[in-house]
Amino acid sequence: MPHARFDPLAARRGAGGPEVDLFVSGMVFLDIIFTGIATLPQPGTEEWAEGMASCPGGIANLAIAARRLGLRTALAAAFSDDDYGDFCWRTMESGENIDLSHSRRFADWHSPVTVSMSVARDRMMVTHGHPAPLTPAELIGEPPRSNVVMIDLAESEDGEVPAWVHLARAGGARVFADVGWDSSERWEQRILDRLELAHAFFPNAGEAMAYTRTGTAQDALYALADRVPLAVVTNGVDGALGIDALTGEEATVPALRVEALDPTGAGDVFGAALTLGTLAEWPLRDRLNFASLCSALAIQQFGGSLAAPGWGDIADWWRCARRRSAGTAYEASVVRRFRFLDDIVPAEHETACRRASATIARRADVEGLA
Repeated sequence: MPHARFDPLAARRGAGGPEVDLFVSGMVFLDIIFTGIATLPQPGTEEWAEGMASCPGGIANLAIAARRLGLRTALAAAFSDDDYGDFCWRTMESGENIDLSHSRRFADWHSPVTVSMSVARDRMMVTHGHPAPLTPAELIGEPPRSNVVMIDLAESEDGEVPAWVHLARAGGARVFADVGWDSSERWEQRILDRLELAHAFFPNAGEAMAYTRTGTAQDALYALADRVPLAVVTNGVDGALGIDALTGEEATVPALRVEALDPTGAGDVFGAALTLGTLAEWPLRDRLNFASLCSALAIQQFGGSLAAPGWGDIADWWRCARRRSAGTAYEASVVRRFRFLDDIVPAEHETACRRASATIARRADVEGLA
């Protein structure tokens, strides 16, 4: 697997360790994203969007975000052999250098497609697709040795955690779990029972409160901390909070003040950054701050998965933040919060990965990953 020129985990790698840092499985969609829409069109009318992007979506959001941060990432997914599938495969394999050796192309099955519209700081989506020709278990078989596997807690095989997750965990992988919105709004408690396999769980505040039957994000965090070693709750403009039972740390961090253009994939960027910080054994507060920063950088760009930041973007932001530290009290506080980046951000940041800048991307601008 190709390695990034800057590897934030280089000092922790040793002979005989897993080749893969993060292994994920799921559905890849072709995402067509419209942003900057003033209002939804009424029947018989047309609205113009300020920005538009076409990129791999679904599980690709997480895989691309992780790879750009230097995690050696492998993905198991079904791809169609249609033009949309060609675009997604090419972008992820050749552009982003994600290991697709556990993925497959299928004829006579068209790519799932999602149209996402960002309106008034929120998003809404329309999706069309069909089930993949093979189940994840059939597609994966024996998972690769990896440091972490990421799963959606609500996805299951006959009500159970997929068999490949058990195999990966038996091989030494830590299980990081997220969970999507329950459209039925039943919030079944049995889903949380699957956390007995997990090392980390990071739902958003709405999901966390609904599943734990609590009234605040803080109370939801306390309830989840009884179930999993690393519990984190993301809380939108109010930031993020977490408890690491293994280190005894508890932390709450505020969100950065940014103008959100496109929230597509922000949760995946947060999860990828949290995974990196945990593998690097950073203090919990630094992990939460770093994950919040990466999400904030992503939502200021158009483009879903291709808006995920790389280390070049992080280095650029940190250099600008330090220059502004003598400005307002808020800007000074930001520099204090992120002083830990001095020991992490590559000095030669010109060689580090940057996000793609094209609205309709043919190839991601990821110099240094080849």
